[in-house]
Amino acid sequence: MGLDVVLREMGCKATPQRLAIYDVLRNCNMHPTAETIYNIISADYPTMSLATVYKTLDLLREAGIIQELNIGGNTSRYDIIPKPHPHVVCTKCGKLENIDMSLSKTMINRAKKACDYDIHSLQLYFYGVCPYCRNAQ
Repeated sequence: MGLDVVLREMGCKATPQRLAIYDVLRNCNMHPTAETIYNIISADYPTMSLATVYKTLDLLREAGIIQELNIGGNTSRYDIIPKPHPHVVCTKCGKLENIDMSLSKTMINRAKKACDYDIHSLQLYFYGVCPYCRNAQ
């Protein structure tokens, strides 16, 4: 199902700006911030505001199309893969990468039993020093 169909089902329009924001996420090999996305497409959409980017990202997150990542600080990053999966964060440069490793339902069920919470989302981050920063030392 295309993004335009999902947006229409939510009662929203598939504007060129929304589609461009989604395309940046889809074609980006990093986890961009809203500001990064804005800087990438603002030349093509000079009347678009940063607020439009934030609103679109919220809409895409609510639709389950993307996930918002918060690794600390005041800035969220966005991931085109909506299913929870682990990430690794460089503590020197802030680089954020996916780890190709599944999160088992067993782990989630054990967490539910251990704390008696109704768990509705999951984020798993590993922190370390990336190869680039490690070699630069």
